[in-house]
Amino acid sequence: MTVREYNRSVEEYADSVYRFIRGNLKDEDRANDIVQDSYEKLWRHVAEIEYSVVKSWLFSTAYHTMIDVIRKEKRMTTLEESYENNLIYESQYSDLNEILHTAIERLPDQQRTSVLLRDYEGYSYKEIGEITGQTEAQVKINIYRGRLALKSFIGKIETVL
Repeated sequence: MTVREYNRSVEEYADSVYRFIRGNLKDEDRANDIVQDSYEKLWRHVAEIEYSVVKSWLFSTAYHTMIDVIRKEKRMTTLEESYENNLIYESQYSDLNEILHTAIERLPDQQRTSVLLRDYEGYSYKEIGEITGQTEAQVKINIYRGRLALKSFIGKIETVL
């Protein structure tokens, strides 16, 4: 990959990678750090990576870096289990965006990642499998279960509207 192609990858993919990571972490600063680390790793391997695979490589690298950050933080702090995930949103509220983001936050990591990559970023099942290191079948299962959980949380659309 050339320097021009590297710069083009920053222009084309940095925002998408950032949105994906921020959607999972809910922390802008950590998301910025992970995107920056991913591009630093890309720069170190710029001679080895072809431009045609750079988007997938960036998402995979950012995803694995995010998982490493999450694992590191889990070792550093003790988290209490919350039983709020089982509650169904039943009050009437019209901010659909906020309701959807609240529902997405409650999904398990694998389901949230798969749903975000599929529905927000438009990746195929195969590409999501390559990014997350899962089989295509497991990706489909995670997306299916994630969508069921979202439907269960949101409930009937009449309740939301």
